[in-house]
Amino acid sequence: MANRLVQKITMNQVQDLVGKISQSNQYLVSFSALKPEILQYLGGYLGINNPGDFLSRKSGLLCSEAVLPTTSYATGEVKDNFMGIPQEFAHTRLYTDIDFTFYIDTDYTNLRIFEGWMDFISSGSHNQVNELRENYYKRYRYPDDYKVQTMFISKFEKDITSQIDYQFINAFPKTMTTIPVSYGDADLLKVSVTFNYDRYIVNPRGSYITSPNLSEFDDIPRTFLDTRYSRYSQSLFNRSTDASQTTLNTQGVEDYIPNAEQVLKNDFGMSQRSIDAMNELGNN
Repeated sequence: MANRLVQKITMNQVQDLVGKISQSNQYLVSFSALKPEILQYLGGYLGINNPGDFLSRKSGLLCSEAVLPTTSYATGEVKDNFMGIPQEFAHTRLYTDIDFTFYIDTDYTNLRIFEGWMDFISSGSHNQVNELRENYYKRYRYPDDYKVQTMFISKFEKDITSQIDYQFINAFPKTMTTIPVSYGDADLLKVSVTFNYDRYIVNPRGSYITSPNLSEFDDIPRTFLDTRYSRYSQSLFNRSTDASQTTLNTQGVEDYIPNAEQVLKNDFGMSQRSIDAMNELGNN
């Protein structure tokens, strides 16, 4: 009969059985860059000095609270496969919004950056009509203009020998909470920002990092169509464009994904003749 492990154990034995437990106060939130259109709006139109440098170097350190993202699945129910036994099948992966709380510096730069980023989303009309006019209206920009793929959160331990990284794809600020101020005892001023995103990637390199180099990874290097083949992705999915008409070649793609030609053959149904033609045109 199996041992049910009902016995007296010491704390050292607990650590041996369970292992070391991660602590919640070692993390880093970072924005490696913003799109030039956003930086131009923040610096030129709103007058914020070096918003990109502040966001990439200081905002993460001012983040007092963060959460690691999780997902769930929307499911459909099937009742007819087995009598009296309902079954569920996943059909959509759901990503919940993520909240970050930031300290506000005395120059209000952090607050102005997030306010400006949200203002940029609906600023398509600011060149046509003044905001103080009665007939002012909002015109929203295209998602590609204000969504970014350079937002990360890294969770690590005190000895910085292991960490887990999350990269958010197409993230943008969705909500900013109100900031209470009052007379009485002084407190640190904070703002909470809710970000929406399409999806996230855990450890974009594809494996857990076990080195002191925190967050040293490029934007989605393991995502095939978001790198070398971004302009060619539509024809790959449609499978109707003649590969000989493109000037893209597969040589050097090994930096992004191994066996690129094999992926083109197996996953996208491209013939070897088409790949050879594509390579020949790309080398010319």
